[in-house]
Amino acid sequence: MKAKYVWNNGKLVPWERAQVHVMSHALHYGTSVFEGIRAYEIGDNAAILCCREHYERLLFSCKVARIPSPLSIGQWLEITTETLRANGQRSAYIRPLVYRGTGETLGLDARQCPTEALLATMPWGAYLGEKALLQGVDVQVSSWRRNGPGATSTLAKIGGQYINGQAIVMEAHENGMSEGIALDGNGFVSEGSGENVFLAHKNEIFTPSLASSILNGITRNCVIRIARDLGYTVTETSIPREMLYLADEIFFTGTAVEICPVRSVDRMPVGTGVRGPVTKAIQDQYFGIVRGTHADKWNWLTMVPVPARDGVRS
Repeated sequence: MKAKYVWNNGKLVPWERAQVHVMSHALHYGTSVFEGIRAYEIGDNAAILCCREHYERLLFSCKVARIPSPLSIGQWLEITTETLRANGQRSAYIRPLVYRGTGETLGLDARQCPTEALLATMPWGAYLGEKALLQGVDVQVSSWRRNGPGATSTLAKIGGQYINGQAIVMEAHENGMSEGIALDGNGFVSEGSGENVFLAHKNEIFTPSLASSILNGITRNCVIRIARDLGYTVTETSIPREMLYLADEIFFTGTAVEICPVRSVDRMPVGTGVRGPVTKAIQDQYFGIVRGTHADKWNWLTMVPVPARDGVRS
C-alpha cells in the first residue's frame, strides 16, 4: 500500500518523507477528518467515483469538527488530479486528511493548533477480498453499539470516532468473522464497522435510515439510485435485529468494500447462503459503471487522463 508521492501541506513529497510531528494534536486526540475515494482505470483515465460529493462531505466534516479546510472543493479536485498523475495511477484508493497539527497546547480545545492537510493515493483491492464479492462474508452482530446521537456526529467522518468501528471489527475477527454489524442505541440495525448495510426481503430492499446513527454513505446513495432504477422498492427505516435473520439477502456498501454480499449472520445463513439475485443485479450495474462497460448515466465519474509513469500501467 505505497505510492511514490504524497501531497503534504502544499507540495508533493516522497512517500517516506510525508511525516507529522509526534506532538500533533490529531495523534493524541483524533482531531482529524478524512474521506475515502476510489479511482477506477478506464482506458488511459483514472475514473474517480463521486469525487465532488466526497469533497463536499469532507468540508461538512471539517465544519462539524471545527477544523477549517485549507482547500476549497475545487482545489481538492486539482490536487487529487495532480497526485494521481505524479504517481502514474489510474486505479487507486484516495485518502484526503485534514488534521490539527502541533501547537502550544495538549488541551482538548485545539482551535489554536494549526490546520494541516495531506492527500495520499495508493493501490488497494477489494476491502474484504475479491472472493468475497462473489461468495459473501460471514458476520456477527457486535456487542458494541454504534455511537449514539448527541454523543458524536456519525454523519461526519471524524478520525477519533472510528475507535468505535475498530472495536466492532476486532471483536468480529477474534470470533472468526470478517465483519461486525452494530446496532444503534435503540437496538435497531445501524451499520458495519465501516460499511452501510442493505437487506432484501421478498424482492424489496431495506436499509437503516440516518436516524440509526449511520454515515450517509456516498456508495449507499449510488446503490439506492441503481436499485430504484432497476425497479426495486427501497425503504429507509428502522430495522429490528431479527430482520437480519429473516432477510433473503444482505449486502454491505462503501467506497472501500464496494458492494459485498453477506452469506451468514451469527453463524446462520442468509437466504440460501450464497449471493442472491438482487445483490448481483446491483453489483452488475455498479461495477459496469465504474469499469466503463455501462453508461455513466448519472455522471458519477470524473475522468482524469493519467499518462503511465515509467511506461508502467497502474
